[in-house]
Amino acid sequence: MPQLSSVYRKLEEGAKRLTPQRELIIKIFLNHPGEHLSAEEVHRLVRQEFQDIGLATVYRTLELLTGLEILERINFNDGRARYEMKVREETHRHHHLVCLRCGRVEEFQEDLLDPLEDRLLQERGFRVMDHELKFYGICAHCRRQGKKEWE
Repeated sequence: MPQLSSVYRKLEEGAKRLTPQRELIIKIFLNHPGEHLSAEEVHRLVRQEFQDIGLATVYRTLELLTGLEILERINFNDGRARYEMKVREETHRHHHLVCLRCGRVEEFQEDLLDPLEDRLLQERGFRVMDHELKFYGICAHCRRQGKKEWE
């Protein structure tokens, strides 16, 4: 997870001011590691401190932070973009387990695709720089609720 100082440095490099609203949005992501927040969820959290902040300001800030590679935008095919802090650039992204019933998203850290990447390099000369993998299914919580249709 990036440190606050490295995030501030990226803002400076992008010639962007650190406004109180931007700082609060960054801190929200740092204080919610592993969560995949939508703009609406960020807006709700920001309003606890800045009552007058508009949803449009949150959207603009999320787009700015995504453009500066501070945040990553992720689509889980649920009709809304979600955001999380970008991890170090030299590593692959983590993977996601997405529940089709309740929408819960869990992170999966183990990278099982390393052998495939090695094979692609050997056989095709193609060096994979990054990849994104999502597993769609039913989470343990929903399965425990006894719905046979999900078995």
